[in-house]
Amino acid sequence: MGESNRQTKAYEIDEHPFELRHEVKRLNNRLDKIADSLEKSEFKDILDNYSDPKKRIITNLMAGISRGLGLSLGTFVVLGVLGYILSLFLDVPVIGEYLGEIKKYIDANS
Repeated sequence: MGESNRQTKAYEIDEHPFELRHEVKRLNNRLDKIADSLEKSEFKDILDNYSDPKKRIITNLMAGISRGLGLSLGTFVVLGVLGYILSLFLDVPVIGEYLGEIKKYIDANS
């Protein structure tokens, strides 16, 4: 039974050489596209970066410092603008009294 399968496969290959050549060309085209996309994505650089632990540590340290600094500066700016806007409402009857108490508390503790 194994011999008949081998003969059948050999018969199919001999009978359809054009289809096989077409399939090989199609696969080669796909491999070329994959190779091009890997070159465009700089896959080699990514592998080099992650295979060197020292470079990875430095990169992650700098990324963490940048994020922390950005978060701190952003919070400072947002709270400053919010404080300025709230200071404009000190003359409003109900909200102004509450904000005045908060301002006294902040002034007393700073």
